[in-house]
Amino acid sequence: MISFSKISKQYGKQLLFVDASFQLNPGEKCGLVGPNGSGKTTLFRMIMGEETPDDGEVSVPKKQSIGYFRQDIEEMEGRSVIDETIAGSGRAGDLHHELEALQNAMSDPAKADEMDAILERFGHVQEEYEHLGGYALESQAREVLAGLGFDEARMDGDVGALSGGWKMRVAMARVLLGRPDILLMDEPTNHLDIESIVWLENFLKSLPGSLLMTSHDRDFMNRIVTKIAEIDDGEITTYSGDYNFYERERAIREANQEAAHARQQAMFAKEQRFIERFKTHAAKAAQVQSRVKALEKIEKVEPPKHRVVVKFDFRPPPRSGDDVAVLKGLSKRYGARQVYDGFNLTIARGERWSVMGKNGAGKSTLLKMIAGALEPDAGEVRIGASVKMGYFAQQSLQLLDPDLTIWEQLQKDFPGESIGALRSLAGAFQFSGDDIDKKIRSLSGGERTRLVIARMLLYPPNFLVLDEPTNHLDLATKDMLIDSLKNFEGTMIFVSHDRAFLRGLSNRVLELGGETGTDSQPLVYPGSYIEYVNRTGHEAPGVHT
Repeated sequence: MISFSKISKQYGKQLLFVDASFQLNPGEKCGLVGPNGSGKTTLFRMIMGEETPDDGEVSVPKKQSIGYFRQDIEEMEGRSVIDETIAGSGRAGDLHHELEALQNAMSDPAKADEMDAILERFGHVQEEYEHLGGYALESQAREVLAGLGFDEARMDGDVGALSGGWKMRVAMARVLLGRPDILLMDEPTNHLDIESIVWLENFLKSLPGSLLMTSHDRDFMNRIVTKIAEIDDGEITTYSGDYNFYERERAIREANQEAAHARQQAMFAKEQRFIERFKTHAAKAAQVQSRVKALEKIEKVEPPKHRVVVKFDFRPPPRSGDDVAVLKGLSKRYGARQVYDGFNLTIARGERWSVMGKNGAGKSTLLKMIAGALEPDAGEVRIGASVKMGYFAQQSLQLLDPDLTIWEQLQKDFPGESIGALRSLAGAFQFSGDDIDKKIRSLSGGERTRLVIARMLLYPPNFLVLDEPTNHLDLATKDMLIDSLKNFEGTMIFVSHDRAFLRGLSNRVLELGGETGTDSQPLVYPGSYIEYVNRTGHEAPGVHT
């Protein structure tokens, strides 16, 4: 059992924890929630012994293994993906690589004098490695990597050649392969597609150990956790249930606290009126003093801390023609891999297409060709009459000026707009108070994503092309964005791994790679994502629920 007992922690003037207590019991799967900067990462670091509380005690079982997946990954190079995965997987991984080193030493003529010691050590290591099930380690590593979207070629390729997002998956695979007794996971779905997220859900549910995780994916939390620990204003409050239960229960507790606060304030006002009325009456002096002392002893009921999510009413876009985009005979190849071969699609006004498909199926490629950011090898993309396009991709984050503040960027983009409208826009995307004075270079990935989407939607285009717009977005911003886009009067085509986003917005589904994920021709479902799941029995191509 991990236990936090009356801990306090302060950075400068910022109080993270004040007399906070919490425990994670064996086998529990707990979601850790709270506003940005509330102390979630600090809690993880305390468990790992990387930080200590200013006061109070953190108790962690010494004989239990702990695995920690974090967002800041170490440098990876010089090994294959499979070797890098095994290397970081705990004791068995260490023994795996020591065996390799000992085998190399046994074949080295320069070490002939040390051979007896090498052979003896090899025997001990081999015995422990076999006892830990090490000889099944490589096949288990390949199974985990496949679940996280790696094909065989990539598993055996150089880990140093991977992008940051794929290295993040390797870091996750290392932690999962170790199957620790206690698993800590900080935003594990950030760099995963929906297929890998569904696989990870099933993997985590099957683990017998304890799990403590943060996530901005509502479905992911609901399917895994049975307990929520909320960090807010220095306190840790626990709720016995999934994320949806936490939201309902939190609202009930807030309402009860609001009512108790109102009752107490009414009682204080009544008593104060009595005191004011009779404080100069000698006959009532004893009663007045008695009531003053009684009031001083009463513990004040504080009003609940409401989290305000600003709703922004996006302006209606101009009307486009009926045919927003017509794709005729599109072909695209990367080396020997044919991604599209004579593909046709018409996107009509008012349609909201969600594009599904496994890694490499061509989701981002399709959106780039529609947006004009990539030329097809053959065929054409015709954009219809009166279409004003807004294209969001991760590369869009580079369009921001790192030397400006958030407020300066908005004023530069919209010089004729009123201060009130820009403040409402910033507030809707969770930039309030001093946040708007942050330099763009200091923003997190999620903050940059929020700013780019905000800039796009102040004067909304009538055709939105969105490639993973929910990456790094917190739940409050995601919910606000879904609610706002439900009323969007234009046309959309998007790729997203967030199922709340897919359920809330799509009325058409394009599945790339076919039912099995291997057919060359895409399949069109003329209904919503919900209907797609009900009809196919899977949430993503080839992944059955």
